[in-house]
Amino acid sequence: MIQTHNPSNTTGGYPTREEAERLLKEAEALNPGPWGNHSRTAAHCAEAIAAKCPGMDGEKAYILGLLHDIGRRFGVRHLGHVSDGYSYMMSLGYPAVARICLTHSFHDLSLDDYIGKRDVSDEELKLIEDALRQVRPDDYDRLIQLCDALAGADGVLDIEERMSDVKRRYGFYPQNKWDGNLYLKHYFEEKAGGIDIYTLVEKDTFRPVGGSGND
Repeated sequence: MIQTHNPSNTTGGYPTREEAERLLKEAEALNPGPWGNHSRTAAHCAEAIAAKCPGMDGEKAYILGLLHDIGRRFGVRHLGHVSDGYSYMMSLGYPAVARICLTHSFHDLSLDDYIGKRDVSDEELKLIEDALRQVRPDDYDRLIQLCDALAGADGVLDIEERMSDVKRRYGFYPQNKWDGNLYLKHYFEEKAGGIDIYTLVEKDTFRPVGGSGND
């Protein structure tokens, strides 16, 4: 069962910043690639945005952003990285991260708009569907969805350029997901007091420092 988490208490729901960084480095050693720096960029964006939003915890946002793709430690998979990440984080006792491993890929919390191969077993598919049905989305789910769309392996991307790139690579991009990402950009700009998202996340200057697959 996916659990909700109180951002004022990090015990159990998600690891410390140091442990999260260790987990990412360990995962990159098992499956090297640009997904690691994509994750670092997402973490940077999440922390910067959350720090300006009343009621949000920048440290929690950083950790969730850093580990949203942790399922990639198990190899090159598409939908499979979602179930891998969820199961792995649950096994470590980090349900708040497990939840984000799921929700970052599904704006409407269903598989209808998933972009990529459904390379999962029937058991894994049922795990994803059952877990998604229990989620009531909050601002951390929404924030990591946004930051996933902003984050490139070399730094912060223009969100519409990134979506266009995904559309070129996969042949389509659901319109509701496209519109949803733009909505999230405006939503968090308003929560952050009207600050432009690209200014907030230092789009022109931030570069991730770390390891070197698929974002």
